[in-house]
Amino acid sequence: MGRRSVCREEMRRAEAKSLDGRFLKEIRGGLNCSPFEAEAVLGVVREVYGPFFSAAAAQAPPGRVSLVAVAADEPAGKPLAECEKVTLALTVHRGPEDDRVLVAEGPAAFRRTRIPDLLQEAFSQGGLLTREDLAHRVFFVGPRTISRDLALLRRAEPARPLPLRSTVCDIGPVLTHRVQIVRLALAGKTTAEISAILRHSPTAIANYLSTFTRCAQLAEARMHASQIAFLLRRGPGLIRQYLALLAECERNPNYGYHLRELRRVGRGPQAAGGKKGRGGVRHGRRA
Repeated sequence: MGRRSVCREEMRRAEAKSLDGRFLKEIRGGLNCSPFEAEAVLGVVREVYGPFFSAAAAQAPPGRVSLVAVAADEPAGKPLAECEKVTLALTVHRGPEDDRVLVAEGPAAFRRTRIPDLLQEAFSQGGLLTREDLAHRVFFVGPRTISRDLALLRRAEPARPLPLRSTVCDIGPVLTHRVQIVRLALAGKTTAEISAILRHSPTAIANYLSTFTRCAQLAEARMHASQIAFLLRRGPGLIRQYLALLAECERNPNYGYHLRELRRVGRGPQAAGGKKGRGGVRHGRRA
């Protein structure tokens, strides 16, 4: 694929993840409009509400940007234009502390300082960023520059999750952070401890453990990995890794105990509330 084709594809993807793209998808699906009719309605909305949108944007807090990203629960393989989108508010520049990094170490160090927090901030708001989002809409550099930043971050802190769409949805080759979370839970870590180790939200951790528990139930029913992936709407790579963890549980008594606890309560360990059982699993209300 030539450079021009790559640029056109990146532009097409960026257009799909815009407010206009989100509006056109919603109105075509909700009102069963043709693309021409949807474009006409969009034109009227711009004309009537555009000045008010501009006034609201002028009041955005310093250092923050608003952008549209793919919703975190959209599966891999779904066409980008058909994916649900969410509007995110991200803190790119935090003030004097970031100024010190920029002056002392330069733009590259600033990007690498901010990328993990921006990815997590987007994820906590229900969206997943891509390399292209970071490159074209946040830092205004090339995607290859972001790829180098990500590679350096992974080498520096291998255990720290970087929740990009490619890793969370198993689109890329990087070991998914979901497996890390499940492994820590099987080792007896509570949600609060996992959150502190991997800097992940308790709600997301509970959801991942719930998916793993359902995978264990389906595997016990002797379903094939591809069937489990289809039923859970997860990538086959992730399901294969979950099945490998289940095999480890048969060999490791500690893992086996915590797996039984996860299956018994039907959810992940809780960060607060309830009593703490043996090995660290907390029993509280359902997440």
